[in-house]
This record gives sequence, C-alpha cells and structure tokens, in this order.
Amino acid sequence: MPKVSSVIVPYASYLRVYEPLAAFPEPERSHWARYARSPDRPSYQDELRRSLGDLLPTPPVPVPVHESSDAFVTEFDGVLCVCPWRTRLRGWQALGELAQELPASVLDAVLPPVVRRQAAQDYERWLEGNPDARPWIRTATWQVPLNWFVLVSDAERRYDKGSGEIPPMLRYRTPMVQARRRTARALRTLKDAIDEGPLIDGLVDVGRWLEEFHPRSLVELDYGGLVHVLPAADLDGDHSAADVAEGIEALRLGDGVAAGEAYGRLVERWRAVRDRRSAN
Repeated sequence: MPKVSSVIVPYASYLRVYEPLAAFPEPERSHWARYARSPDRPSYQDELRRSLGDLLPTPPVPVPVHESSDAFVTEFDGVLCVCPWRTRLRGWQALGELAQELPASVLDAVLPPVVRRQAAQDYERWLEGNPDARPWIRTATWQVPLNWFVLVSDAERRYDKGSGEIPPMLRYRTPMVQARRRTARALRTLKDAIDEGPLIDGLVDVGRWLEEFHPRSLVELDYGGLVHVLPAADLDGDHSAADVAEGIEALRLGDGVAAGEAYGRLVERWRAVRDRRSAN
C-alpha cells in the first residue's frame, strides 16, 4: 500500500493492544492472517495523515465513512498478534472529547455543529448494533499520560535514535498479564496513600480497558510522533516509567519526600513537552 505523504505528524503518542490471532472470530481472523503477509503495510504516520486529510474537504469528514481494514502486526512469543486501527470508532470517540479540548469558537470553525450532530447520530445508530465495541488503540496529544507508564517498566524501554531511512523510536512493550498486575498493585498503593485524584481515575479507566482483551495480548506504549519534535538528548534521558515506578514504591513505603521528587521530575519533563504545543 503506498504511503499517503512524507510529511511527519509530530504530536501524537499511543497505547496499543495487540491480540493473538486466535482472539478474533471468523472471518476477521482469516482477513488478518492474509493481511499479515502483506509486504508493505502502512505505518502509524499514514494512519494519522489520513485522518487529518479527511478534515480538508468542505464540509469536513470527522469520522471515516467506512471502517479501516488496516492494523498493526507483530509477533509475540512466536504468536502472530494484531492491533486493528478501528479508525471509525476512534474517530467518534475523539469527536466526543473535542468539546473539552477546544474553545467553542475554534471547534465550530473546524467542525461545524451540523457536522458534529450528524456524526453523533451516526455513532448512536452504530452502537445499537455494536454495544461491546472498544478500540485497540488509545491516543494522546503532546504528552504521554502518566497512568500509561504504570503499565510498563524501564527494563522494557527501547529507544532508537534512527539513522538514514530508519526513523527514531521510543517505545515500551509488555505482556498483558504484567500490565494488569502493575495496574492492580499501583491502584492499591495510590488508594491507600492519596484516596482520589486524576492519576487514580485514569488508571482505573485504563485497567478496565485492559480487561477487555485476551490475556495473552501484548501492550505497547509508543511515543509515536513525539520523537520527531523532542531533542534526542531529552529522549535519551527520558525514563518516565522508572520515575513513575519509583514514586509509587515510595508512596507504598510512606516516603513522601522521595515520592514528591519523582513526581517533580515527571511534571517538569512533561510540562516542557506540552509547552511545545503552544509554540506550534
């Protein structure tokens, strides 16, 4: 499949679940088996460019008319695993979140109310026939949510600066069983230490999402396009998963000072990333 463009879209990061082929019913299982043999599968940049390209027509197309038949594919412990794009479902969900992210005047200019109303009505009708639908991919812009780092460990971190035709990459991959275990342990510690807060709420939400998938799945935290906008030195020194783990362990031990120091490093690092949002 040809690439849509060579332009880099820098601001999105991703949390993905790759499920083993056996988790998919027929005929979808056979589709993904054939798809995995394709020699030229599109990348996450292609996926994002297509979504942005749909906003250019007048009126814009906020949600694809047809569901994507593309996916990310990898092999985990000798088993073929697939992460469907499901861009239509994710488009509907993202549309529902835009009102909290953009001023009303900006939102109306980008996506007129009549377009949003039609998309909402389409989503309601679609959900009637697909009540258990869930995305395999979560996306964040100009950040990696701190609760995502709870799922992984620093030992699972892989950073490649890239060279020539090979783009840079920073990602973590972990077995589903480990991600669920870390989530449960962190929630126990956080609830004992601070009762409530956005980190707990986000972790509860992610934990429920993980329970929707096959236990032999693979979980991937990918910095995505952020690696194209952040300096290599910053990426090389970014061990956010280690800072999150250190902070949670300090809370478990009742060491508020160490927990505060770890949290301070995280806040400073990700504030600097979000500041780039207003500069672009």
